[in-house]
Amino acid sequence: MNGKNKFDDFLTHLGTGPWNILYFLTSSYCMLMMPLQFISGVYLAPAINYTCLPPEENESVITVSEDSCSYTRMTEAGAEVKEACTEWDFDTSVFTSTLTSEFFLVCDKSNLRAAFQSIYMLGTFFCPLIGGYLADRFGRKVVMVVTQILITLFSVIIIFIKNFFVILAIRFLLGSCIMHTFFVYALEVCEAKHRGTMGILMGLPWALGTMVFGVVAYFIRSWRWLQLAVSLPNVLLFPALYFMDESPRWLIVRGRHDQAVQVLRKAALWNRVTLQPEADLCALMNEVQEESATCSSTPANTDTNTKKFRLTWPKLLSTRAIQVITAVVCIDFFVVAFVFDGLNYSGDIYSADPFLYIILNGLVEVPSYTLTVPIVGRWGRRIPTVVSYILSGVIIFMVAFIPPDLPALILTLALAGKVCISGAYQIIYLYSSELFPTEVRMQGMGAASVFAQLASTIVPFIISVLGSALPWLPSLIFGVAGVVAGVFTVTLRETKDKPLPDTIADLSGTIITTTADTSIITSALENDA
Repeated sequence: MNGKNKFDDFLTHLGTGPWNILYFLTSSYCMLMMPLQFISGVYLAPAINYTCLPPEENESVITVSEDSCSYTRMTEAGAEVKEACTEWDFDTSVFTSTLTSEFFLVCDKSNLRAAFQSIYMLGTFFCPLIGGYLADRFGRKVVMVVTQILITLFSVIIIFIKNFFVILAIRFLLGSCIMHTFFVYALEVCEAKHRGTMGILMGLPWALGTMVFGVVAYFIRSWRWLQLAVSLPNVLLFPALYFMDESPRWLIVRGRHDQAVQVLRKAALWNRVTLQPEADLCALMNEVQEESATCSSTPANTDTNTKKFRLTWPKLLSTRAIQVITAVVCIDFFVVAFVFDGLNYSGDIYSADPFLYIILNGLVEVPSYTLTVPIVGRWGRRIPTVVSYILSGVIIFMVAFIPPDLPALILTLALAGKVCISGAYQIIYLYSSELFPTEVRMQGMGAASVFAQLASTIVPFIISVLGSALPWLPSLIFGVAGVVAGVFTVTLRETKDKPLPDTIADLSGTIITTTADTSIITSALENDA
């Protein structure tokens, strides 16, 4: 039995108790807080009704344009002159204060509303690769602590800013701190039999956070107070982080065996189990470390943290097995974020009530996440992912052809598509975490997240620009994308009941190694058996 099997067996011996639950609950709380910033543009910078207010001293105004972006006045010479509006009266029946009304994000500035959401996603686009590298190099915990501190600071500071472009800059920085380190953090300390369930159930806090945001926004209609209300709860996370340890699986792969033993002793104490003899633990750690050293051409007893700083993105392209995984997972992440976020931001297209639409969007995610638990437990990861993508694509594609005078049917199909794509979203995080080996797991997830954030950066403009001109076109694009992702996913291997790989070498049937500068070459992909 190889090292990765032994470590999974050890986690089974360790069991599931207070130590593992702490990781799960902390990660769940992180997931709960994410949508409160992720989709905040829906309420902080919404599209609202407005009316042009020509200058009061100008009594020669004849008409105001239908779009309230200009007015026509009569000059003293009797000529008609068209002037751009500079002041507006905004409808406050839904929102008392928004970025839209405070900074006049209408007419020629209307694209800045999409920019408020897009700039956040642009920040998340640049972060994952570097964040993934840092988490793989310096550890999961330190990255999680630092990013949570920055998220708390940036999300609160934004309410004191009076310049919109400074707000955009802080939104970019806030997005740059968003990583999914916590998800991998919890996954790596979970015993194999619960890994699928835990990975899927981690989506429930996101659904709850989405619904909470809709409810809080219903009662707090001023954007600054709303931003403060959804940001301050971040501080509740830090007491839990104090009691958490570094991922023992990561410590073993990085050669920090003494620290790993200390963490495992604490885990055994918390879970009230007897730790295996230290000699057996050392043998396990040495075997896993040697596998990692073989893959990276690094001596097993070397602490790789002492190496010269270099980005290790090429490792994701070093063998055919990891190339296939990286390419398909990146496509899947792009499409799932593209469709999922597109449905979240399409309240103006699919519903007239922004609060009800967001609450329903969160509500329909609950069955998506709960029902996928028994589904992936029985049918694995690959088939449910493929079906979820294709089914969501077909349903949303149909929305493009529904007449606008059938709003109930449009909303129903949109929510049905959200059910399917939400299931795909949660499964793909679990699936990709099991596909990538430990030594590049955060880098692989980071690379995939870059594509997801790229999609999320594009979506607001597709909704506001294309959607305003052709309301059916976004649905058509989202539908086609879902089907394409489902077809590509067929090429991935199944991971159900398979040991969690620790090294790139674990993905291959045959490995040929040369010098430290030579790439690992594989001659056979790991099959599904």
